[in-house]
Amino acid sequence: MNRRKALRYSLGLSVAAISYSTYGRAFTFEPRFKIGACDWSIGPAGDIRSFAVAKQIGLDGVQVSLNTTTDHEHLRRSEMQQAVKNASRQANVAIGGLAIGLLNQIPYKSDPRTEQWVQDSVDVASALGVKNILLAFFSNNDLRNDRKGTQVVIDRLKAVAPKAEKAGVVLGIESWLSAPELLAILDAVGSPAVQVYYDVCNSSDMGYDIYKEIRDLGKDRICEVHLKENGSLLGQGKVDLVKVRKALDDINYLGWLQIEGAVPKGKPMLESYIENNKTVRSLFS
Repeated sequence: MNRRKALRYSLGLSVAAISYSTYGRAFTFEPRFKIGACDWSIGPAGDIRSFAVAKQIGLDGVQVSLNTTTDHEHLRRSEMQQAVKNASRQANVAIGGLAIGLLNQIPYKSDPRTEQWVQDSVDVASALGVKNILLAFFSNNDLRNDRKGTQVVIDRLKAVAPKAEKAGVVLGIESWLSAPELLAILDAVGSPAVQVYYDVCNSSDMGYDIYKEIRDLGKDRICEVHLKENGSLLGQGKVDLVKVRKALDDINYLGWLQIEGAVPKGKPMLESYIENNKTVRSLFS
């Protein structure tokens, strides 16, 4: 190869996890995407054994639950935070993020208890060394056609946003809302610490053009991404992952891709997730 071809070839090589030494110093290139899974998808929510399962699957991390139906405190307790750190270290699998799925049952838009949960989640995220916190807005917490509930959420997010900004933590809204509706909430809150947690399957189910929505929201408004299918393996359902990758490339998204669901009926979870992990890595390497 001539010099130009050789340079083009070397630049085209994947730089993920490549280390080299120059003048006695070692440099390591981090992968652009990290692949994780929600703890409630690979086991019961809040179960620290999810890290060992994630290791079997070959994942980079686990998105952990702040609390559960039977334990509203859970990771708000320092001893449980330490247990999660220990499980992560033992499995050599990262703590990939934090989520408050219990908001679906006990809604942020109406239950006063949840204000403290979200406030405390910022401290928990800092203690665990993660940046993004998923706030779930489904079921009882659904914001569609609920102007009053939406305003309560805006007011509560405004109250917690300064604390999140100071901690370098982002609160991500995952919901059935469209990109324009989500942007209206973000603009009303007016803080970079409140963004969108984008789920490609949920938005597809709502009939939104997810590839356009990803571009419309952009890098500065999407904190993290769920890759999901309902009843199908990833790559075999309604979501075109190749087009998702292209949209994420166009906005220069960096960070975690969390796998959720994507287990066909009758197929074991572990087997399904090993396949899902391979699919995602083949498309997002």
